[in-house]
Formats: sequence, structure tokens, C-alpha cells
Amino acid sequence: MPHYQAPLQDMEFLLFEVFEAHQHWQQWPDLAGVLDMDTARAMLAEAAKLAANTIAPLNRSGDEEGVRLEQGRVVTPAGFPEAFSAFSEAGLSALTGNPAYGGLGMPKSLAVLVDEMMYAANSGFNLYPALTAGACLALDAHGSEALKQRYLPNLYSGRWTGTMCLTEPHAGSDLGLIRTRAEPLSDGSYSVTGTKIFITGGDHDLADNIVHLVLAKLPDAPAGSRGISLFLVPKFAVAEDGSLQGENGVSCGALEHKMGIKSSATCVMNFDAARGYLVGDLNRGLQCMFTMMNCERLSIGIQGLGCGDASYQSAVRYALERLQGRSLAESGGNASADPIIVHPDVRRMLLNMKSLTEAGRAFAIYLGLQLDHAKHADNDETRALAQARVALLTPVAKAFFTDMGLDCTVLGQQVFGGHGYIREWGQEQLVRDVRIAQIYEGTNGIQAMDLMQRKVFANGGEWMEAYLDEIRQCARSSGGSALEHYGAALLQRADQLQNLTDTLVASGEQSLLELGAAACDYLQVVGYVSYGYMWLKMMSKATAASSKHKTGAYYFNRILPRVDSLIAVLASGADDMMALAPDEF
Repeated sequence: MPHYQAPLQDMEFLLFEVFEAHQHWQQWPDLAGVLDMDTARAMLAEAAKLAANTIAPLNRSGDEEGVRLEQGRVVTPAGFPEAFSAFSEAGLSALTGNPAYGGLGMPKSLAVLVDEMMYAANSGFNLYPALTAGACLALDAHGSEALKQRYLPNLYSGRWTGTMCLTEPHAGSDLGLIRTRAEPLSDGSYSVTGTKIFITGGDHDLADNIVHLVLAKLPDAPAGSRGISLFLVPKFAVAEDGSLQGENGVSCGALEHKMGIKSSATCVMNFDAARGYLVGDLNRGLQCMFTMMNCERLSIGIQGLGCGDASYQSAVRYALERLQGRSLAESGGNASADPIIVHPDVRRMLLNMKSLTEAGRAFAIYLGLQLDHAKHADNDETRALAQARVALLTPVAKAFFTDMGLDCTVLGQQVFGGHGYIREWGQEQLVRDVRIAQIYEGTNGIQAMDLMQRKVFANGGEWMEAYLDEIRQCARSSGGSALEHYGAALLQRADQLQNLTDTLVASGEQSLLELGAAACDYLQVVGYVSYGYMWLKMMSKATAASSKHKTGAYYFNRILPRVDSLIAVLASGADDMMALAPDEF
């Protein structure tokens, strides 16, 4: 049966040996003297206990019970309110929050590992605090001092939670079409009216209040996305002293009936002249909301990573215990069957899962460190470089993590054979739960277009070239060592990606259709090359006899060559993709 345990040994190896994160922390005044290796280890260990002992045991029961709507209020599965209280009491709701308002101010390079634990333990549960963390980030970055003083301490403490209200029945990713309206009131607040759908944690019984960040337009706003503003709209009105008043015109109209994450309340939310407060400047709401959206994109990417690891752990245990067939390497013997882990095809599946998950974990920490540099570095050049790297790689993390997460959960299900299709083993739930991660926070196709058009083409490939220079430097540093072969393989793929980038930038100058046709495969190439970069860094810190080194060799020999086939596909251009008329489909 599923029993998740956080891979603390691997997490600490990556954090302290591969990336030496603690040395960076000590260079930043906000963290120096506050966070060291021992403190970080203790925090990870406590989070791991909470994930294993409190959060994970509710995963299957939460899936089977689901959420329900009773008299206009959402009720979460049994045990969820108590688990959320334990999560908040452990300080995890405040982990990366601004200390000026009650947050702990911990770095993202540490927080991504806690996020992975919680998603692996129970994705449906972790979506509640994950959305709150993003709402806090947006409010802290763009809210007035009065709003921050009134709302952030309660959000950090877990007494209140947050949501992101973007999508409407007729407006998905094209937010310029939204119809939710905000009418100015005499006291400087706004009356917000409209309907939002697919709102994660839109209503629940985990906290005393729910703070919605809502995109809306004023009556005289410019057309399209240029006229969107962002408003903070609480479920219950909040007085100046912070006490809760009555209902605020916010209600849950319905719950979505979903394929997975059934313990997460995905709500249709109605705002009926609800009093809201402007966050940021008028008509700049989409820019403000992107602060939260990019936070959530990384978080949802880590959902894919966590589900993949949970699937891998269960699959390994099953493969070690399940007797079926005889080893091809041996004959005779007394046993009627061997554990299935002796079979090459089972090892193929497990090693695919292991090599992709461990590289993804490293890439999450790498991106977390970039976010930390962007926030804490003491010079403008370092911050600007880190911000560019985050902008470039966030769509890769969201899309590639979740694509590989689904692949890994399906492989884990396959290791179980028929038992993988049966509910009590937990594998089919992981497949269902992770499937949404490729869709929400911008589908992976949209992430690919964001990468291709805005992060590569828009600057002539400058950001990608800088990233590839970093990868080349790592690859060349392996020359003359036992890793020289792998460094040469990574250097070859980095050069291929550079040539591909140059070709696509030139093609895009002639037709944007070329960029659209290439985007998804291009993102996959970036993902595989990035994972190769992570593996070379990990192997450089591991001994040749270690499982880490052996798994890295598997990645270089059997996974990284996928780049070649993707590049061959991309060479065909957009013509065949656009050849059919609409009525020929």
C-alpha cells in the first residue's frame, strides 16, 4: 500500500553538496545568522514527518470522500481541517513570507523541497496552502501598506487562506475577454460583480476567512487585457481592527466534478456587489497577477515532480516484493519466481522514473536559488541575471515537470501491472491527480508558446544563449576527468540547442507560425538538456560507484538522446502542420 517518505538524504545532498545553498544564504543579510545547514535540516525533517504522518494518510480517504457543497458552504474530507491546522502551526504557511508581517522569510531553494514533500504526500491537500502562498506574494509585492498590515499576518498564520480568481465561463487563457466588473465606491473601495470558474480553494472549512484576488474591469477601462485591474475581495468583510464582519457578497455556486484532486475544492465563485480593494494600479492588474501566476506555475510544476516521486517509491517497493517470472540472467534454482525488479523492462521503467525525478528535484532547487538571488543579491547585475533566468525557465519547469510527472505516474502504474489499475494500491489516483497539472496555470502548450515567443524570440535568443553558456562551462569543466564522456555529450546537446534556437529565431522573423509549430517540441529539448546539466552537476559530487553516478549514466545514455529525435521533428517546419483546411479535420 502507498506509504510516502520524503527522500531527505537526496534533498540534503542536492541542497548542501551540489548547490551549496547554505553558502549563498550566509552571504545575504536577510538570511545570514538566521538559516544554516542544521536549521535547514531540522526544518526539512519536521516537514517530512508532517507529510508522512499527517498529510499522506489522508490522501486516499480524501480522494474517496471528496469535497461537498452543503447549504452554500464547502465541506472538506474528514481530517483535512485538523491537518491544515497542524500544517499552519508548524509554520509552513509562513515559510517564505515577509518577516515584517509575520512570515519566516525562508529562501525558495528550501521551500521547493517542502512543496515537493506535500504534493507527493497529498496533492489535493497542498493546493490550499499553495494558492495562499501565491496570493501572499502578490499582495506583498503590489498591495498598499494598509492591505498588507490587515491581511498578510492572518494569511501567514493560516487563519485565513487565499485564492486566484481569473477564469470565467467564456474566458480561459484569453483574460482580455473577462466580464467581471468593479464599480468605484465613495470610500475608495470597489463593488465587484461577476462569476469565476475553476477556482481552487474558492470555499472550504479550513480557515476563518478566504481572501480572493480577483481580476475585473472598471466600466470605462480600456478594451482587452490593458483594462484589467486586480482586487482583493474577502469572503467575510474585515473591519479596521482585523475582526470579521458579515458576509461580503461572495458565494460558491457549484463544485466541479473532476477526474482527480477530488479533495481540493474547485469552485464556481459568484461575486455579487462584493466589496473589494484595489491591488496595484488601475488597469495594471494582469501584471500584478503575474507575480502570483508565476509562483503558482513553479508550484504546479512541483506537483508533477512530487506525484512522480510518490509513484516511484511505491513502484520500487512493489518491484522488490512481487514474485513473477524468472530472471533472464540465471537458470535453475529453487525459487519458483523472482522479484520483478530482475526484469530489464521493469528496470527500464524504474530508471526512467528515477532519473527524471531526481533531475527534476535538482532543477527545482536550481530555479529556487535563482529566485533567491533575484530577491537577496546585493548588486543589480546579479539580480537582473537571476530575474532573466527565472523568466526563461519558469515555463520550462511548469511544463516539463508536469509532462514528466504524468509519464512517471503512468510508468509506476505499469510496474504494478493489473494492480496498478486497482484503487487500493494508489497508483491510479496519482495518474488522475497529476493529470490536471499539465492544464491549469496555463496549459503546457501555452507555457511552450510563452517560452518560444516571449522568452526566446522576443530578445533574439539572448537569455537562452546566456543559459547555454553556463551549461557549456559546466560541460567543459569535466574535461580530463572520469566525467569527460558525459560532459562531451552535454556540450553536444547544448550546441544543438543553440543552433536550433538560432534557426527558430530566424524563422520567426518570417512567420510566427514557425514558432507556434515548434514551441512544444522546443520546450522538451530545453527540458532534456537542462536535466542533463543537472545530472552532470550531481555526478560531479558523487563517487563512480554510487547509485547517483549510475543513474546519471543511464540518463545520458538512454534519456538525453531523445533530443536528437525532437530536433529531427522540428526540422520539418510548420507547413505540414498548417496544411489541412479546418473542414478537413
